[in-house]
Amino acid sequence: MFEFDEIPELKTMTDGDAEALCARLRSGVVDLVSRTGGHLASNLGVVELTVALHRVFDTGRDRLVFDVGHQCYIHKMLTGRGGAMETLRSFGGLSGFPKPKESGHDAFIAGHASNSVSVALGMARARTLMGEDYHVIALIGDGALTGGLAYEGLSNAGLSRERLLVILNDNGMSITKNVGGVAQHLAHQRLKPQYLRFKKGYRKAMSVLPGGRAIYRVTHQVKTAVKEALLPCSMFEDMGFTYLGPVDGHDVRGLTRLLRYARDLDGPVLLHVRTVKGKGYPPAERDPDDYHGVSRFCVQTGEPLRPAGPNYSGAFGEALCELAARDRRVCAITAAMRDGTGLTEFEKQFPNRFFDVGIAEGHAVSMAAGMAKQGCIPVFAVYSSFLQRGYDMLLHDVAILGLHVVLGIDRAGLVGEDGETHHGLFDVAYLSTVPGMTLYAPSSFAEVRTMLRHAVLNCGGPVALRYPRGGEGAYHGDAGVVPVVVAKEGQGITLVSYGATYPDILAVAEQLEEAGCRPEIIKINRLCPLDLEPICRSVEKTGRLLVAEECAATGSVGERLCAGLAERGILPRAVRLCSAGADFLPQGSVAQLRKLCGLDSRSLFEAAMEVWRHE
Repeated sequence: MFEFDEIPELKTMTDGDAEALCARLRSGVVDLVSRTGGHLASNLGVVELTVALHRVFDTGRDRLVFDVGHQCYIHKMLTGRGGAMETLRSFGGLSGFPKPKESGHDAFIAGHASNSVSVALGMARARTLMGEDYHVIALIGDGALTGGLAYEGLSNAGLSRERLLVILNDNGMSITKNVGGVAQHLAHQRLKPQYLRFKKGYRKAMSVLPGGRAIYRVTHQVKTAVKEALLPCSMFEDMGFTYLGPVDGHDVRGLTRLLRYARDLDGPVLLHVRTVKGKGYPPAERDPDDYHGVSRFCVQTGEPLRPAGPNYSGAFGEALCELAARDRRVCAITAAMRDGTGLTEFEKQFPNRFFDVGIAEGHAVSMAAGMAKQGCIPVFAVYSSFLQRGYDMLLHDVAILGLHVVLGIDRAGLVGEDGETHHGLFDVAYLSTVPGMTLYAPSSFAEVRTMLRHAVLNCGGPVALRYPRGGEGAYHGDAGVVPVVVAKEGQGITLVSYGATYPDILAVAEQLEEAGCRPEIIKINRLCPLDLEPICRSVEKTGRLLVAEECAATGSVGERLCAGLAERGILPRAVRLCSAGADFLPQGSVAQLRKLCGLDSRSLFEAAMEVWRHE
């Protein structure tokens, strides 16, 4: 059982004690995540780096900005939350990401990638404008550097002259290529304690001696010329950063020393740290991708306690493989989420038609537009919350030209333990504003296959399917691609739903029948453009309406339906729009969150009874 209730005194801790603490934290994280699930490999890779950061900086005042943020577990343990880590990613418990509402040590919200340098630069500029004194650190991984926003931030930060430390956690992609033994030797020499002390003392002495500044500039230029003759030019230095590294990210002694040196430098500094994702836990080191995000597992074997069953992502990937086998124009695109979006098998079968663009959703949409313009049928599989970053490209690059780009919108609706940064609650609203967009909402694996086939082979212009995380519910039917289906005729109340909530509406209908009500059930297959006529006719007949949907209230289908009823002069006696509401929702199981929103079958039944009984 992992226990970590006390915060150690990191500032006065010896190097030996720091190494022992790192060992304890690493074993503790493995034990913890084996019971809670969560992000494992990324946290194992930053144990020494996080401890070193807390030895040098005070995150209660200094601002440590995480990129993505799934590697923040050690940080939480070191900032007074060790005793609550058992509640990690659970309803009412600790978030799996940095959360300022949870602790003043969490400088900024994090869940999506590539924004840390921009946010940190904003904080540094605010510090200067407000005349305050604290350090600002951005911790960004090499994966996040595949997103264009990271380079926008780096470019501006390098020119800013602000005192800012960017730490590049490089655990896979080589950013600067070392050439030969001389380069490696010089990189090692630059990080030796005696060299750093001499460099710091020399700069200080030259700043006070008469003519010293001019001498320092000349010697610095000579040193730079020699270095550039032997070392490849660093793009970070070209941007205006003082570049340090690469350095071993698992040497807590060396990291602490180097961070103290970097802390005292003026201007923007980039520290390049090499780490091993999954460090210290053999299964995670062997396969860090599989152990990036895990469910509960056996520590001894690394095997999950509950094997994953069939899911919507898998159904989507299988259907896309079938289509690609039939039509060589079909291509698949992912933004660093091959496994998560079900495209692993597609890459194996059609490697030349599979494209992973990294964490660059906007680029993915624009690239898909270019492919579609030249005759391909690109299918971009992407999480709902991540597609938000491609909205401008959907409008400008895809919709204006009416290009046939297909979107597989995974994790639409409530996603569970990842919380507010990952819930896919806004796609219904923002996709419905895109002119020419066709949006389908399958409620079963069979409908994923049918709707994807239709989207790829029979549709024109931009078209999307939104489907939830995980497995299907009790409904296994296939209503085809008819925009709106009257699944069951009735009287007294019209029940309308689609996607993940449709199985619950079927359960509610059964309970209503037991109570003496015979509801009319309407299933929407195509959310945009929305065919209002059959729904309006039903409501005009029954006089009462309940709409259940797993999306944000603003811009929901229910809102559009009510507007359509008003335009037609149809005034039902009672209406209830059940959705995920207008606020951001916390982490928790999908069942808990549905209950919180009133979207579980019991809450929907009670709401339907109120509507039915309303006179």
